[in-house]
Amino acid sequence: MNIQIPFDNSYARLGNAFSSSQAPEVPSDPRLIAYNDALGAELGIPRSSDHETARLFGGAELAQGSEPIAQLYSGHQFGGYNPQLGDGRAVLLGEVLDSLGARHDIQLKGSGRTPYSRGGDGKAWLGPVLREYVVSEAMHALGIPTTRALAAVSTGDLVYREQGGLPGAVLTRVAASHIRVGTFQVFAARGQIAELRQLLDYTLARHYPQATGPEGLLQSVIDAQTRLIPAWMGVGFIHGVMNTDNCQIAGQTIDYGPCAFMDAYDANRVFSSIDRHGRYAFSNQPDIVMWNMAQLATALVPLMPDTDAAVEKFTAMIHTMRDGLRAEWARVFAAKIGISALRDGDEQLIAELLGLMQSDGADFTNTFFALTHGSAQDEVINREAYLDWHMRWQERLQDETDPEATMRRSNPAIIPRNHRMEQMIEAAVGGDFALFHRLNDALSRPFDAEPETTDLRRPPTDQEIVPATFCGT
Repeated sequence: MNIQIPFDNSYARLGNAFSSSQAPEVPSDPRLIAYNDALGAELGIPRSSDHETARLFGGAELAQGSEPIAQLYSGHQFGGYNPQLGDGRAVLLGEVLDSLGARHDIQLKGSGRTPYSRGGDGKAWLGPVLREYVVSEAMHALGIPTTRALAAVSTGDLVYREQGGLPGAVLTRVAASHIRVGTFQVFAARGQIAELRQLLDYTLARHYPQATGPEGLLQSVIDAQTRLIPAWMGVGFIHGVMNTDNCQIAGQTIDYGPCAFMDAYDANRVFSSIDRHGRYAFSNQPDIVMWNMAQLATALVPLMPDTDAAVEKFTAMIHTMRDGLRAEWARVFAAKIGISALRDGDEQLIAELLGLMQSDGADFTNTFFALTHGSAQDEVINREAYLDWHMRWQERLQDETDPEATMRRSNPAIIPRNHRMEQMIEAAVGGDFALFHRLNDALSRPFDAEPETTDLRRPPTDQEIVPATFCGT
């Protein structure tokens, strides 16, 4: 093996209470689909031959220094607590330090059974692997905190799902860490206070060294999530499954299952096929992240010297989060209409535009991109109402220094459209990866309206609309 990776294994050193030693299953015929050269260079993991790269990131061989583990956690799933989850189809190979000294997990997703698989096969089929690769890299290019994709490898094995036998694949995911709200919950629920404190100390040292104690961690995570969720909403992103086990302590977007970007704007839009009551709808995401932070607070209470006082203090912190989320949402959407500093009346101006978009079913991305270039009148049906809004908007922008520059930084031309993702997956299952590579290239420059990407920026026709998305891993 010519690929040398300077692995460290600090999470594995926490001990057996936190994870289980677990090597990935060996695939029968690993073949490289994609390798993220730019990310690899940042991490000090240069590309080797396709054969060696596929063997390493498909799980056929372990690099020297890797101590692979599957991590333990629990979590609330759609509001119901599951006492033990964990990495049921993922293996953490180890950690590396980038050129700036930041620590990153290198994880194989879809690499086979672990002690936490709960009867599953631990595998992933090709579709979800390609979806996560494309969407996570698109989110990075949009400037939104996210896990990232280093490699995608086909395994040569079939994975059996409801659709029958599907081609298997493994994603190499890079994260600041894989510590989740559910990681804290499992030790709190079990009354393992020593391990809970050990996790607190480790997490503070790794992610928030400026913070102190449980209160400092809670506030740091609240702050990170307060920045993250409005950023999602600013590009029309719906996570789809914001369970506490999918809520990462470092404030990155993680676990791209039934996620989607809206086409026609609808504040109540749900894509996830299993979200039958709209718990994780677009407009519910701020409330849900507050709920998740309340679960983190509950898990941290046992570490406080006065638990009654801690409950009162933590409750106040969660309630204050609502104001922070609202302010950050307003800042994000103000920038989308060219306003750099909010003043009275601006939130109403934003709300009126969104209301018009909702009633007309206007395309979210294209409407705001059209505003960047002067007018969105071609994106809405009610021209009279729009022109009235447009006149008041233009009057407001007279007080802005460079509103077009503000909008150019906030309004992408291209997003991972759901229908294009489905077309990409269908083609890839047939052995054609051209659209996968084309999407990755175009989405790496999301604010550029290049002529050759016109078809990728087009909203779906009625026949192309994707009404629901699936976990499907």
